[in-house]
Amino acid sequence: MKILFTIMIISLVTVANAQHSQHTMMGMDMPMGKRDTVAGKDTMPMSHPMGHTHRMHSMTSAYSLSLPMNRNGSGTGWQPDNTPMYMLMKHGQKDMWMFHGSVFLRYNNQQLTQQTSRSGTSVDAPNWMMAMYNRQVGKNGLFSFSGMFSLDALTVGKGGYPLLFQSGEAYKGVPLVDKQHPHDLFSELSVSYSQRLSRKVDVFGYFGYPDEPALGPVAFMHRNSAMNDPDAPLGHHWQDATHITFGVATLGIRLDKVLLEASSFTGREPDENRYDFDRMHFDSYSWRVSYNPVAAWSFQVSQGYIQSPEVLRPSENVWRYTASASYATPVSETGQYFTGSLVWGMNDEGNGHREQSVLLEATRQLPKQAVYGRYEFVQKSSEELNLESLYGDTRFDIHKLTLGTNHQLWELSGFNLLVGAQVSLNVAPASLQPLYGKLPMAGEIYLQVRPRLSKM
Repeated sequence: MKILFTIMIISLVTVANAQHSQHTMMGMDMPMGKRDTVAGKDTMPMSHPMGHTHRMHSMTSAYSLSLPMNRNGSGTGWQPDNTPMYMLMKHGQKDMWMFHGSVFLRYNNQQLTQQTSRSGTSVDAPNWMMAMYNRQVGKNGLFSFSGMFSLDALTVGKGGYPLLFQSGEAYKGVPLVDKQHPHDLFSELSVSYSQRLSRKVDVFGYFGYPDEPALGPVAFMHRNSAMNDPDAPLGHHWQDATHITFGVATLGIRLDKVLLEASSFTGREPDENRYDFDRMHFDSYSWRVSYNPVAAWSFQVSQGYIQSPEVLRPSENVWRYTASASYATPVSETGQYFTGSLVWGMNDEGNGHREQSVLLEATRQLPKQAVYGRYEFVQKSSEELNLESLYGDTRFDIHKLTLGTNHQLWELSGFNLLVGAQVSLNVAPASLQPLYGKLPMAGEIYLQVRPRLSKM
């Protein structure tokens, strides 16, 4: 699997560079409606200090009047400026509404090769919907509100959906293993205010109840490289699980191409009641440094102390470390692009319990067809997989490879309907093969509804 991982990294860089070269030769380095923040050149009118171009300011980042909207990720995180945006927009004179979301209706079979009884099959519908509101305040201020909602508890079930080797959170006093937990109805409610000090400097304050602190990469459902895959990554709780945190406050400052952030937040993960608001504690903290050197790339490193994240292990605290790199080519006039992400995350629970994860995912979008893939490596303990009675204190190295494709069937009223399929190959150590089989496979077929690609 190390050889396979090396090949995939080389392929990602090779294809990405080829796509970048192709668009450069075609003279499409900056798609219409974007801004080259590195060179300091505008490709569209920016908001005039006197407010003459109200509509143009609305297409800026939620946290900076000097950055493009495409840089918005999840929470306050950055993604590449070239990132495609699938959304609906409604402009006002000085403000703007944006609507995002995704709904999968699928058949999910996690025992395709009948090698394990640890998971099963389901017909379910993972989903999320999001609304964002931006309004310029005076010449250099910007107010933003975001709300994200999910009906997972209803369409997936409170016990989650089948997913081999997944772990994290609990239901009815039992840890969720080989299942992905549903997301809360209220997954984000946040407000922020940013102040532009100069073209290269912004400061902002941010509060969410719930939302995510400055820790980890852009959450998986908001990464373009992951948007075609209905499943959460196996390393979710090593990388971006704090994207739903009931109580978070963040302060940030942008210095040209660099963003520095610090957060205080509630460490406990959401409880199994997916319709309520959990108590705020602000017992945990994190920092993150993000860097966008050019429009095609975004990097981040972060560290966080998370107090008592798991309800069934209240005495365990976690230090989480993450680093990631994201890449995106400009979108062509026919809607073609390439995006990819490389993510590393590690949980350190002390006493030698350090578990790491690596994720590599990519999407190649054609006019109506997409091809995507994801490779994952994650280390999980016998405690995490609820197997301590059988294996004692043991750590397992798990690999997973997913390949998929989808095709756009039609577009209606600003939304796309797609049909897709994917297959996953899981590789576990020999010691787990009596429970999981040698190479258990999973397969899914689905319909997806999402907003169309925005052409700004």
